[in-house]
Amino acid sequence: MVGDRPVDVVRSPLDSTLVRVDDDRYGGDVLSGDWRSRGVKKVRQVPLERDMVLEDPDSGWAGAVVGLEAGNIALEDWKGRTRSFPFTGQFLLEGELVTLGRPQAPVGRPGGSSGSAGSSGSAGSSGSVHADWRPGAGPAVRHASDGGRLRTASGSFAVESQRARVALPSRIMVEGKHDAELVEKVWGTDLRVEGVVVEELSGVDNLASVLDEFQPSRDRRVGVLVDHLVPGSKESRFADAVMLGKWGAHVLVVGHPFVDVWQSVKPARVGLQAWPTIPRSIEWKKGICQALGWPHAEQADIARAWQRILGQVRTFADLEPQLLGRVEELIDFVTEPKA
Repeated sequence: MVGDRPVDVVRSPLDSTLVRVDDDRYGGDVLSGDWRSRGVKKVRQVPLERDMVLEDPDSGWAGAVVGLEAGNIALEDWKGRTRSFPFTGQFLLEGELVTLGRPQAPVGRPGGSSGSAGSSGSAGSSGSVHADWRPGAGPAVRHASDGGRLRTASGSFAVESQRARVALPSRIMVEGKHDAELVEKVWGTDLRVEGVVVEELSGVDNLASVLDEFQPSRDRRVGVLVDHLVPGSKESRFADAVMLGKWGAHVLVVGHPFVDVWQSVKPARVGLQAWPTIPRSIEWKKGICQALGWPHAEQADIARAWQRILGQVRTFADLEPQLLGRVEELIDFVTEPKA
């Protein structure tokens, strides 16, 4: 006996050693501990935030969080349509399966509305949204964590009592209309406070002649944002020539690696895991529209496609870091005070 339990004494088949075997097969509680979760991968819980982009894994519906009511969250897709899902369900967040925790701030739209087409909010942030009086500017967002101070769409603190300054002689130049519209939407408020004007080049090929006409100087700096600025590209050759040329001391050329500024918008904002790969034999924007099933035969179709994409950009959080850093670098360059 061991305590109150019987003990069998058996002979090992390998030798003559006597081995004691505790006859206690059922003495332990097999249901003790967290037996339900054994072998099951745990799903991370994240706090619910307004405008975080989620995907329902069952239906494939993807959209930004625009409301929480009666135990359901409302997701708004890139077309402005909304659909509700149980808050207690599981969702894909940037490809990871997650569950949702209690929000740390209200997630509904101002006035209690949830996700009407064309409404704006702050991607990946919590707080109340306020319309900006400056034309074309992104929404200003008031964060409780910032002591109630307003932040602009670029993430900087808003200067609430200051109107736009008279434009500086320095400029930021971008390749085309879409680049200018994206910079305006995210950084427009900050640029007006600084007095910086954004101009279109209508193609990087025109940069040298534009600079000859503008004649940069220490008081008239030019910052240039270029698409697809990667080693060996046509754009990189233009940039190198300008930086080594007669205006190089007063010009800063930076760029992002994307074929077009469209790609600088995070693909999740338009319901994609990644932007489609387009063969070089196909015009890139038309190829993107075709891959997404959007009209693409005419230039008006391309313009409407861009407005769909631009409409999903609310704040800097909707853009790739490769673009964010470059624009901030240009703003610092053209607004740098004299030594």
